[in-house]
Amino acid sequence: MAAIKVHGSVISTAAMRVFATLYEKDIEFELVPIDLGAGEHKKEPFISLNPFGQVPAFEDGDLKLFESRAITQYIAHEYADKGTPLVIRDSKKMAIISLWSEVEGQKFDPAASKLTFELALKPMFKMTTNAAVVEENEAKLAVVLDVYETRLAQSKYLAGESFTLADLHHLPTIHYLMGTQSKKLFESRPHVRAWVADITARPAWNKVLAQQK
Repeated sequence: MAAIKVHGSVISTAAMRVFATLYEKDIEFELVPIDLGAGEHKKEPFISLNPFGQVPAFEDGDLKLFESRAITQYIAHEYADKGTPLVIRDSKKMAIISLWSEVEGQKFDPAASKLTFELALKPMFKMTTNAAVVEENEAKLAVVLDVYETRLAQSKYLAGESFTLADLHHLPTIHYLMGTQSKKLFESRPHVRAWVADITARPAWNKVLAQQK
């Protein structure tokens, strides 16, 4: 039995972020499925792992964590010598990774997550998309992607010339949005388009998507 357990859903963007990190690191783990439709994330035993009732929750031996980006940071540092190096020991380079990871969490994700919910998840659950919310958040995401286009004209990845957590954290929402009208926001920016093609083709990411089949 794997020492690492991830309690979550294969369609959850936050859980997918953790799966991608574990696959990049070639680390075996046990997926403990949480049925979101049945509300399992809002009651025991899950709620004792994450009091906010959101997937995923994570266990590595006696360590218990929630919040996907905190989990990915832990995995990247604790298992730094395994698989893909997703963090860098050099403090200045690590600061750049942290900077772009913060941009993802504070600037990119708020708009991208709302668009993912409206354009990808609502149709999945036979819910009606709110066109006004889509329009507002496409405008917000466009501003962020203009910054990314400038940055990615200077380096192959957001934090430099190697793939790191700063890039990985974007993968779940990008995956969903590339199947929607918002794809145009990425495709219309050549450096962003090349970056998306690169990171979404990674073998570890394909393993994450295979879990949904």
